[in-house]
Amino acid sequence: MQMLYNGKLMERAPVIDIEDRGYQFGDGVYEVIGVYDGEPLMMAEHMERLQRSARELRLSLPKDMNDLRSDLEQLVKANALQEGIIYLQVSRGIASRDHEFPSSLVPPVIVAYTREEKRPTALEDQGGTAILMDDIRWLRCDIKTLNLLPNVLAKQKAVENHAVEAILHRGDTVTEASASNVFIVKKGHLYTHPADQYILNGITRRKIIELCETLSIKVHEEAFTVSDLLEADEVFISATKLDIIPILQVGDNMIYDGQPGSVTKQILQAFRLLYQHD
Repeated sequence: MQMLYNGKLMERAPVIDIEDRGYQFGDGVYEVIGVYDGEPLMMAEHMERLQRSARELRLSLPKDMNDLRSDLEQLVKANALQEGIIYLQVSRGIASRDHEFPSSLVPPVIVAYTREEKRPTALEDQGGTAILMDDIRWLRCDIKTLNLLPNVLAKQKAVENHAVEAILHRGDTVTEASASNVFIVKKGHLYTHPADQYILNGITRRKIIELCETLSIKVHEEAFTVSDLLEADEVFISATKLDIIPILQVGDNMIYDGQPGSVTKQILQAFRLLYQHD
């Protein structure tokens, strides 16, 4: 299995330095890119978001992002990946453990690997359940950083409750989920939290909003409450490679009739057409 390390393809091996700032501080950014039928999906959008996250953290990236993109495409081919993900991580580099930034001469560390991962088609078609949890994360959730411990704790609680996701809320306002964005449908209209500092602007989220324009589904990017969520006609979550999962029940509350809704199905079908070539 090949990995990418600072621009070079090599056999996957332990390469982390104990003083890598990603390891010691979570000082870095990452992207997860879905691969369908051997092709990365929405690569340009992922590269753009990586650049934004890096800018927000004042973290250096290669000057020519086309080279990085080409390296990732070569990695997919080298591993003959047909279905799965690319994981890409950039840390601020290896330096003596001090909280302040190291010298500008310290280069970032760029690592990427691939992993086989099947589409959750059964879950997409049949739907799943979620739980509710307080959103205890920091106030810059729009940056895709390596600092994910609150997300890990939320996802673990969801798993322990046999749920697909933990839907998070700050006070009475629903933000997103532990590793996905949240949408509700009310009277045929789609609602999702605005892309501000409280959520990650998911690449799949963006594509769903774009698809809704062609489907003539009205989208409202505005905050909604826990009550709005529980009283919605439909609820679904979205994320890279998770794609679109209908949520049929949240905690003890069934969503409408407990079945995947027609708007969700319509959006899911449109999304599937993005990577179906036959």
